[in-house]
Amino acid sequence: MAKILIIDDEKAIRHALRDILEHEKHKVEEAEDGAAGLEKALKGGFDVVLCDIKMPKMDGMEVLEKLMAHDDSIPVVMISGHGTIDTAVEAIKKGAFDFIQKPPDLNRILVTLRNALDRGALVQETRTLRQKVQGGKGDQRMVGASRKMEEIRAMVEKVAPSDARVLITGNNGVGKEGVARLLHEKSGRKGGPFVEVNCAAIPGELIESELFGHEKGAFTSAVAQRKGKFELADGGTLFLDEIGDMSLAAQAKVLRALQEGRITRVGGDKDIKVNPRVIAATNKDLKKEIAAGRFREDLFHRLSVIPIHVPDLKDRAEDIPLLAAHFIKLVCAEQGITPKKISDKAVKELQKLPWTGNVRELRNVVERLVILGGAEISDADVKRYTAV
Repeated sequence: MAKILIIDDEKAIRHALRDILEHEKHKVEEAEDGAAGLEKALKGGFDVVLCDIKMPKMDGMEVLEKLMAHDDSIPVVMISGHGTIDTAVEAIKKGAFDFIQKPPDLNRILVTLRNALDRGALVQETRTLRQKVQGGKGDQRMVGASRKMEEIRAMVEKVAPSDARVLITGNNGVGKEGVARLLHEKSGRKGGPFVEVNCAAIPGELIESELFGHEKGAFTSAVAQRKGKFELADGGTLFLDEIGDMSLAAQAKVLRALQEGRITRVGGDKDIKVNPRVIAATNKDLKKEIAAGRFREDLFHRLSVIPIHVPDLKDRAEDIPLLAAHFIKLVCAEQGITPKKISDKAVKELQKLPWTGNVRELRNVVERLVILGGAEISDADVKRYTAV
């Protein structure tokens, strides 16, 4: 028995689908518009979502986009009475499992539903196995018992339930994203999407489109309307990673979005209300960037309501034993290798290293030691395989 959500503004269609699905012993819930349907879907627990494309308050394509941003493992079947091949292709590209035209054929509905449930079960099984391999979620991303890590955890516990903006600072590889995800998971927005933008990885001429979306024809390659990350993160968390690399022009628009809770797509003139919680991170000293004229001081103050600094690994070397044990378990499971041990002397050798790449570098070194080292990783292995 599956739990299925039907989102459709036509009462007759909802009731017809409910009769079919309940006859097959499934549990069914309904929503009469896109906004109500999205709210129900984001609370979780549904095995399949059947969603109409044309609806009041929020159309089906927007519901689909927000669901995929939140959890792309949920099979979403789009239904339309005015469907075309282009519409079907667009829905599939956006993550829909299938597309069915109205009036829905009984056999087609049942076959599609069975396939969607099979796919959903497979995705969930894969996700469960991956979580077991990775040691679970949440605090596992912040492995360590040092005083500094405990202070960060305590800060997260206090700050997460609020909507206060957080600026996470620290060098590359220290685990800033892990702190951002933990803030989201412990917040009241955890049922909403967590949308990440790496500002350093997006060319300057594309960052505005990425953040705010664009209208069809806004520029040469804009062949269709596209929602930006601010819209996709509505009701959830928007993580702006490496925000210190964002252009001044984009910074001005981000500042407006934070001040007014509105954005305008590139090439558009319509204000769109958005309500994401914004968490930013950077490896740069933003005060120096402000002095150099590369970062807006007003944006800095908007973002840094709550500052959290993640220290370098060399400044919390007491966490290395726990981190090493965690990564050994993780790598052995990933590589299909019999679980290995590490000697106390080997751990002490790891603690002596400078770790310029921080936790990310430690993870890579542990993987090398697991693959190349002996049944028990020794201090000799550490000296041999970390000498570069």
